[in-house]
Amino acid sequence: MWSRRRIAICAAVLPLAAVVTWDAPQLTGGTAAPPAPRAKRLPPAVERPAPQPGVVTREDWGADEDLRTEDVTYTGAARAVFIHHTGHPDGYDCADVPEMLRSMQADHVRRQGWDDVGYNFVVDSCGTIYEGRAGGLDRFVLGAHTTGFNMDSVGIAAVGDFDPSGEVPDALVTAVAEIVAWKLRPGTDPREQVRLVSTNDDSRVPEGDPAELDVVSGHRDIVETHCPGDALYAELPAIRDQAARLRIDAHSR
Repeated sequence: MWSRRRIAICAAVLPLAAVVTWDAPQLTGGTAAPPAPRAKRLPPAVERPAPQPGVVTREDWGADEDLRTEDVTYTGAARAVFIHHTGHPDGYDCADVPEMLRSMQADHVRRQGWDDVGYNFVVDSCGTIYEGRAGGLDRFVLGAHTTGFNMDSVGIAAVGDFDPSGEVPDALVTAVAEIVAWKLRPGTDPREQVRLVSTNDDSRVPEGDPAELDVVSGHRDIVETHCPGDALYAELPAIRDQAARLRIDAHSR
């Protein structure tokens, strides 16, 4: 078993397989009718232990859907959340974030070779939550955020660099905690640990081998990287605690 302190590798992306279904041809007058257009088979919606926070949709921030060439792949209900940063300089104007996201999407597709934004959600310093990868807010979409551990997990990226001397806005911490509380599957405590199994050999955790991780982990816990920045990494305990309180409060209503 690999511990979180021994795990390190640069991020990569899982191939996204098409999820489609076809209707069988119907006979009409002795000849086969043309096949019906393919339709995506969506998994059922999952019960949420905390309410959905406000989210700026892809349409509203101007995602370029023409950049996407592959069908969405869905995964199981989230057992873990990985926190990232985007690496943008701190001190940006939140009004500029939609343009920053459009540039990031183009970079992820054209330079990284991914089919879309790698992260499931992006949060700015004002606490605004943006929909990242396409596929539906009420579904569990396979992202491209944490090598070997994208299955059954959610990737959240905070806009900024978060160097050791910087401060993390309370609004950002709260927004990340709200996503965690909402997206983790029922019965999961954000303050606990989870056993995940690597899905490929691109990580130092070989395919099929397990790793014990915090339910809410930083990118650096599984990959050799500075991400999510020292200042944001130091806020992970607060994010876990806030997310746990939100789930407890929602359950007691």
